Parts: sequence; C-alpha cells; structure tokens
Amino acid sequence: MPPHPHSQLPSRGSEPERDQDGKTLLLDPVPINGSQPLKTEHPTADRSLAHSVFWNAIGDWGSQILSWAGFLIVVRFVPPSDFGLAAMAVLLLPYMNLVTAFGIPRAVVTLRDLTGEQLAQLNSVSLAVSVACFGLAAALAKPLALFFRSPRLAPVVVTVSTSLLLVGLQGVPAAILAKQLRFRLLTLQNALSSVVSTAITLLLAIAGMGYWALILGNLLGAVIRCALVLSSQPCRLAMPRLDTVRVPLRFGARIMVSMIASSSYSNLDNFVAGRTLGETALGLYGAAWGLANLPVEKITTLVTTVLPSYLATIQDQPTLLRRYLLTMTNTIALATFPATVGLGLVARDLVPLLLGPRWIGMAGPLTVLSYYAGFRSIVALLPKYLVAVGEVDFVMWNDLFALFLLPAAFYIGSSRGITGVAWGWVIAFPLVAVPLYRKTFRILRLRTIDYISEIRPALEGTAAMILFILVSSRTLTATWHGPQRLVFEVLGGGLTYVGMLGLRHSDRLRSLLELGRRAFKLDGVPKSTAVRP
Repeated sequence: MPPHPHSQLPSRGSEPERDQDGKTLLLDPVPINGSQPLKTEHPTADRSLAHSVFWNAIGDWGSQILSWAGFLIVVRFVPPSDFGLAAMAVLLLPYMNLVTAFGIPRAVVTLRDLTGEQLAQLNSVSLAVSVACFGLAAALAKPLALFFRSPRLAPVVVTVSTSLLLVGLQGVPAAILAKQLRFRLLTLQNALSSVVSTAITLLLAIAGMGYWALILGNLLGAVIRCALVLSSQPCRLAMPRLDTVRVPLRFGARIMVSMIASSSYSNLDNFVAGRTLGETALGLYGAAWGLANLPVEKITTLVTTVLPSYLATIQDQPTLLRRYLLTMTNTIALATFPATVGLGLVARDLVPLLLGPRWIGMAGPLTVLSYYAGFRSIVALLPKYLVAVGEVDFVMWNDLFALFLLPAAFYIGSSRGITGVAWGWVIAFPLVAVPLYRKTFRILRLRTIDYISEIRPALEGTAAMILFILVSSRTLTATWHGPQRLVFEVLGGGLTYVGMLGLRHSDRLRSLLELGRRAFKLDGVPKSTAVRP
C-alpha cells in the first residue's frame, strides 16, 4: 500500500519557525536538485496572503473589464451564428481540461516533500496525458460536427483542442510558481495574455475572420501565457516510474474526480431546467444563476485561488489552519452576505429596471439563489482545508454524493418551475455541506460556537439590513416608483449594514482595514531563482 501523502510531514505538535518579531514564517519546500527539498522563508502569512489576494483581484477584475469591453466591440463584427459555432467547439473543453490536468498541479502545490526528480516525472506524465487528450478531442471532432449538423465545426474543434497541449506543458511549472507564492508574477502573466488575446480577437474580427477571430484570439493568448510560465519556471522531463510518482498521481486522480463531479453537479440544474421546462425557462434561470453568484465568483474565488498554496505551507500546524479558516470565513462573510442577501431582497425591483420587463420571470429564482449563494461563499473554503491536510478521499466521495443528490433535488423542484429548481440548491446543498463541516471541525479541533461567533458580525449586519428593507418596502416606499424605491433600499440597506458593524463590531472592521493596508504596503514575496528539477 502506498504511503499516505503526508506521512513524511513533521508532527502536528512541532513548533513553527518564527521571524525576529516572533511571528510565524511560512515554509515553502521547493526542490532544487534531484532528491532534497529546500526550505525558503516567506513574508508573514497574513500579510503575504492579503497581498496575493490583492494582486489576484487586480488581475481578475482588470481582465474581466478588458474582456467585456472587447466583447462589446467584437459583437459588432461577428454574427450570433459564429458565436454559436464557437460555443459548440468549446462544449467539451472544460471537462477535457480537468482530465488533462489530472490533478497534478494541485498535487504539486499540496504535497510538500516532492523532489526534483518527482517533479520532472510528473511533468512528463502531464505532457503525455495532454497529448492523449488532444488525440481524443481531435477524434471526437467529426462526430461532434455530425451531431450538431455543422460541417464547419470539425476543424474548429481540432484547433480549440490544441489548448490541451498547453495545459500539459505548463501544469507543473505553473504549480511550482504557485508553490513559491509568486502570485504577483502569475497575475501579471495572466493579465498580459488577456491583453494579447483581446487585441488579437479585435483585429481578426475587424478583418472579417468571424468565428476564427474568437477561436484564434483565445488560443494565441493561451500560447503567450504558456510561454511566459515556461520562461519563468523551466522544468525538465524524466521517464516516469510508478513507484516514484504513485502517491502524487493517486492524490491528483482524486482531485480530478472531485473537480469533475463538482463541475457536473454545478451545471445539472441548467440541464434539468432546459430539459423539463424549455428554452425560455432555461434562459431566465441561467441569467438568475449568473447574477446571484456574481458576488461569490468575484470575491470568494479570489481567495480560494491562492489559498491552497498557503495552506500547504502550514498543513502540519492545526492552530494556524484554524485561525486561517476563521479569518477567511469572517472576511468573506462580511463581503458576500450583504451583497447576496441584499440582491435577493431587491430582485423584483432590480430585474425589470436592469434587464427590462421581459426578464421579470427570473426574479423568483434570483431571490432564492441569492440566499444560497451567501452560504456557498463560506462553504467553498472547507474542501481547500481538507485537501491540504490529506483528506482528499473524503472530499472526492462527498462531491460524488452531491452529484447523486443534487440532480434529484433539481428534478423534484422543477415541478414548481424554475424557482423550484433554485429551491433544490437551498434544500439539498446543506446535506452536502454538513459532512464537510463535521470533518473540518474535528480535524482542526474547532468548536461550532467559535465558528458561529466568527460570522456573527456579518449575520447581525445582514439581519439589520433585511429588517430595514422589509420595513421600508412596506411603509415609506410603498407609493414610490421602482427606480426610486430601489435606490432608497440599496443605499439605506448598505448604510444600515455598515452602521451595525460600526456600532457592534468596530474592532473587526479595524482589523480588516489594517490587513488591507498591509496588502498595499507589502513589497511581495522574495524573488526566488527558477527551480530546475
């Protein structure tokens, strides 16, 4: 039986290294030769994490704004039918990307004792899997074109699938950069590739290239990112030996299964809505889902993207892990609870004003999904902690359980329309979250009362906001028109939330502001030389 992935870690009672001020230092074992890992010091954990999230936010939000601006121009030159063809071409790509990665990047980040020789062998495995996945995708191009009755689709699918080779080429090098906590570099690389992608797409669209502008723009941007990653972090290839890479591959395979399961059940509500209720219902539900989860995607994802690398450095220190979980949960709850719940409360005024009266049917599911999204925002942290401490099997089986449970809830709820499908999340998802909470609390020796106390400021502020909006909607604004009522409720609800926090939890606000100030002041992690396994 292969050893447990964390069997070589220090004991949980070992004392962490500290800097001259007594603050805990992060340890990042990055191999620089064939057999021995090297410990390198990084800035204090809290400041470094805040700095990485800050850079991640700049890159993500900046790229999103640029992409939307480019999209608004491209739509004037590319007809809807070409957008549809491009959408067909990338239909299988998200799943193929997960299979191609095979969980190897996450294994590289999480498993601390990987040697240079193991990294080289994993790099070879990653490349081999990407070649195989490209071959499979190319073989499916013709059948996919026949299925959609679109002869033009086959060459487009083959072209799109070359991006799978890039996934295999950069998987291990990018993971090493993340392991070194070099998120500013990764953010800059992503931003540059996004600029190149948008510029090429615009030029080709103006030149009349149609759907090829969409395909080649994204592909060339990915090529640029891959080249930047490889130049920043070279990684050699070595013939894989099963006895050497069995543990990281086993770890990665479970990560892959977990990600495929979670990606599947996250999209099956759309499948159920479209299959049972029709195209119009699916359009309304899909728009409601995207809008309800926008605060989560733009806030929680910023943290969960960089968090695994930091958790890997303290995976043998339950006290630090516990403090990280409480701090991150408190921070995310303070940001997402008012945004998601507030969105649900004003949905019936917001939807017709923002999208027009034809979209009023999405107000019901938007209200329900907004409440679910607030809960989801903090639950999303738990699998990251469990994987960091070696509970990858538990996370995988829990995601497979969700893949069985949630579609059944969506189907049963569909008898009540798209709002019923949304209620499927609210009713069934807690059954998925409870095992995650129980396992996390037990491993981290965290009491439920301490966790609830950490999110109490967000709960109290949100409760005050709910009370204000409900009272005002029934009294002061009863005779006001939609836009006036919406503005009053949004501004008044926001001020009520902030006022409650200022009155009851001013210390928490000061701590968060101080952490934000540190993120701006921190110069970043020390520059490290490229690792050449």
